[in-house]
Amino acid sequence: MDMRKLKTLVDLVSESNISELEITEAEGKVRIVKAGYGVPTTMMMQPAGQMMMQPAPQQAAAPAGEVAAPVAEAAAPTGHVVKSPMVGTFYRSASPGSKPFAEVGSAIKEGDPICIVEAMKIMNEIEADMSGTVSKILVENGQAVEYGQPLFIVE
Repeated sequence: MDMRKLKTLVDLVSESNISELEITEAEGKVRIVKAGYGVPTTMMMQPAGQMMMQPAPQQAAAPAGEVAAPVAEAAAPTGHVVKSPMVGTFYRSASPGSKPFAEVGSAIKEGDPICIVEAMKIMNEIEADMSGTVSKILVENGQAVEYGQPLFIVE
């Protein structure tokens, strides 16, 4: 699918009341889902299994008050911030009834799994990038997360 056609589809989703659009063609599959503030996020999967994410051009900037509040909250905690490496759904444990990978106050080692982020029906274990103690969990179980969103504070 060429970029002009993809741009047209992204514009169609952003200007309409639909929240999701999926198209399958011989070259691959395209799924466009509206993200926060009405800006669609495009995900394209090639037959070879490669994935490309491209944020759509922002139509209008969000009011400063909406952006400033979450940034101020994220900047307040001290310690190392473990961030989400992808867009998906955050889970604290491997299955609904099992014990969470990490709790507030639990000691973790670098490389230990601390949560799962589900993206496109694939469960991705997120590993700790440093050793320490979990001082805060910033995301609720089952909550959608964005790329780079803070998940844990480790001290």
